[in-house]
Amino acid sequence: MNQLTIVLCAFASVAAAVPLGVYSSTTPIPILRQSADGPNPDGSYSYSYETANGIQAQEIGYLNYPGTQAESREAQGSYSYTAPNGEIIQVSYVANENGFQPQGSHIPTIPPAILKALEYIAAHREEHIGAQ
Repeated sequence: MNQLTIVLCAFASVAAAVPLGVYSSTTPIPILRQSADGPNPDGSYSYSYETANGIQAQEIGYLNYPGTQAESREAQGSYSYTAPNGEIIQVSYVANENGFQPQGSHIPTIPPAILKALEYIAAHREEHIGAQ
C-alpha cells in the first residue's frame, strides 16, 4: 500500500464521519491549524490538522527496512470527530503490510472465544481444507 493510498483512506474516513447537520455543504469549514512534512527522501512524511467543526487528524509514515528485500511502508495516526449524537469518536490506527488496523472504543472487537476458534482453524488449516 503506498503512502498516497494510506493518506487518502485516512482523509476519506474522516470526511465520511463529518456530522452533516453542523455545516451546510456550501459553508466553508475553517482550518484552525495544519502542518505537513514530506514526502522526504527517506520516504517518511507527516501531517496534522484541526478544523473548526472539531475534526482532528494526524499521521506519520515511513519505510521499514529501507533498501532491503523486506522493505515495507507503514503509517500510524489518529483522528477524532463528534458523532451526530454528540459522542466524541477517537480512532488510532496502524496501516502496514497487515492492512488498516483501527482501534477505538466504538469499534466492535472479536469475542475471545471466536478469536480462539479462528486461531485454531488457521493453525489446523490443512485438516479443514482436506475435510471439504
